[in-house]
Amino acid sequence: MSARESLAVWALALGLFLIYAGVFYAFPALLPDLLADTGWSKADLALGPTLSYLVMAVLTPLTGRVIDKGHGGVLVVTMPILAAVGVAALAFVQTRAQWWAVWAILGVAQSGCLYESVFALLTRRMGAHARIAITRITLVAGLSSTMTFPLGHWLGHAYGGKGAYLGFAALALVGTVPLNIWAMRLLRGPEVSRKAEDNRGALRAALRRPAFWGIAAIFALIWLSHGMLLTYILPLFQERGVSREWAAVAAACLGPAQLAGRLVLALGGARVENRMATRVSLLMVVLAACLLWFAGAAQILVFVVVIVQGAGVGLMSIMRPMLIMDVLGRRGFGAISGASAVSPIVATAAAPVLGAYLLDHFGAGAVYVCLIAFSGLSLALAMVLTRKPALEG
Repeated sequence: MSARESLAVWALALGLFLIYAGVFYAFPALLPDLLADTGWSKADLALGPTLSYLVMAVLTPLTGRVIDKGHGGVLVVTMPILAAVGVAALAFVQTRAQWWAVWAILGVAQSGCLYESVFALLTRRMGAHARIAITRITLVAGLSSTMTFPLGHWLGHAYGGKGAYLGFAALALVGTVPLNIWAMRLLRGPEVSRKAEDNRGALRAALRRPAFWGIAAIFALIWLSHGMLLTYILPLFQERGVSREWAAVAAACLGPAQLAGRLVLALGGARVENRMATRVSLLMVVLAACLLWFAGAAQILVFVVVIVQGAGVGLMSIMRPMLIMDVLGRRGFGAISGASAVSPIVATAAAPVLGAYLLDHFGAGAVYVCLIAFSGLSLALAMVLTRKPALEG
């Protein structure tokens, strides 16, 4: 990796750190304040992020094709602007319909400015060396939750749930947009990717392979599990007997935990096989779900849950593009990666609504059972998919 590319990677990492705060982590961080401000139900509020993820799921394959054509830089510069405007608009909504409409617009923005687009752009440019760049980005951007939960707690207390969104919008507009513009200037040059005509039919060929659907199922299940935990992490921890303040502190540890998991992968380098890293990370998510079940007996366990869960999902953010490249190849990577991202995005969309339904009708115990079931099934699928013969194929 050249010095210019390295600088670009760090700039993208800082930009993602800020954009994830506003469009991803701010909602769970502000959820108690939003409930108090609006008087709406958890399901009403959660439908906003759900609509956003559904729009993102529809558009992500399209943005993958845009990246395949060499226009990824345009996306990662313009979409954060739209995201900042959308986050700011959340501060002024008065009705549920307005809340949902703004979140749908945010789905358009997220389809072109989050991990999926940036990772596809870097994988096409750097090929097998992209894991280094992706790991660096996630080391920084993964700390976003560490800032967001304490900041959201303070902003929500001072300005209310909706008013706090103005602060997160300012971070995205003043921070992410200039950083991404600079990064794209540094990354100017030819890509290490195939010509457009060489990518023709790559997605159709991938869709005929069971491995594609295996990857889609693994990440759908794991992000459904993680999405439920992340969205309702504060009320779930409070249900385990932890105070609101300590629940926020525990939630803020997600970022450092993700950082720890990714550092292990970075330090291990080529010695850590992708298939082994995938299995270990999924096993950690299963363990976290099991520990949460028993956290009522010892409240300190919620911190262990966050550490183990954070390390596991932190690794999974890196392993998805790596598994796609290992199993399905780099030809048409943007389109294939975008198509395979639909299932985890839809799962993330379903997580807030499913979690709200389970909490309101069956209680926290039903959520814990689902966390264990979803993560356990994803691990079982990964054990099959990541066998040596599958990777060599």
